[in-house]
Amino acid sequence: MTKVWCVRADGGRYAKACVDSGFTGIGWGQIGDLSAASSRDDLYPIYRAAYPQDTSNIVIGQQVGQLARFLFDMKAGDTVITPDADGEQLWHGVVDPDPSYFYQPNDPNCRYGHRRRVTWSRQPLVRSGLSVPLQNTLQSSLTVFGVSQVDEVLHLTGRGGLAPVTHKSAYDPYSAVLERILTLDDKEFEILVGHLLTALGFDGSEVVGKVGDGGVDAMGELNIAGLAKIKIYVQAKRYKVGTKISASTVRQLRQAIPFGGQGAFITTASFQGTAFDVALEAGFPRIGLVNGNQLVDLLVEHWTDIPTDFQERLGLKPGLVLS
Repeated sequence: MTKVWCVRADGGRYAKACVDSGFTGIGWGQIGDLSAASSRDDLYPIYRAAYPQDTSNIVIGQQVGQLARFLFDMKAGDTVITPDADGEQLWHGVVDPDPSYFYQPNDPNCRYGHRRRVTWSRQPLVRSGLSVPLQNTLQSSLTVFGVSQVDEVLHLTGRGGLAPVTHKSAYDPYSAVLERILTLDDKEFEILVGHLLTALGFDGSEVVGKVGDGGVDAMGELNIAGLAKIKIYVQAKRYKVGTKISASTVRQLRQAIPFGGQGAFITTASFQGTAFDVALEAGFPRIGLVNGNQLVDLLVEHWTDIPTDFQERLGLKPGLVLS
């Protein structure tokens, strides 16, 4: 079965060079051409000779593991994802038929000499359009790692025919939960979003909007261990499932975000493609877009932190199973 891999390209620094030249690459510049290596076991002495300062078996094992995934586990036909420099766009492509590995040192456009040939799509994915579990997976600090949400990636990249055939139930848990959420009135929904902000780690989360005002409905501040603070201004809107929110609606929220803040639009519906362009437009506050399915994902993760009166009001149990 085809697999999905994420290769970071130095935090996206070399993503454009990879896409433009048709390869994905990794570093470990002290190691030369690995064309003769045929297994993970071959890599251990090579790595130890190149990096004698690394004496920890844990470190060596992790590094060799990444090299092995890139060289041996990544197969022709697998999908590769590479985030761009700001992490918002995700380039995706398909590993070319073997032999796709080649070694090209001293490339002025990309210092990564260990390469696999890839046929890249010219239409990247947008991170905020992915499910929350997939977004969480892509937060891994590893340079090369497998992505477990294979079905989702294959469908998003137009390769859904390669996904395993499964017998789908007529029951759609997302729709069922969203229908329960839509039984809340506008103010109740805003309060639920305020509780979700608190569950996500935002301090001083409060609901500030007035029903029908078209502006900010909730706000909070995320303090990341004293390293950074993010003030977020949220619009929370209940819309019928299947509705697509326009770019102009997202643009209206942008006008209500003070300097230095960021925005979020949380809804039970979904977004038009142009809405993502507005949300990430350079020179303006970033706006995170959370659609109905992503809202359900977030509630699943943080359900035990939501007050019991809301849990009872919605009639849902942990895992967001209907009572």
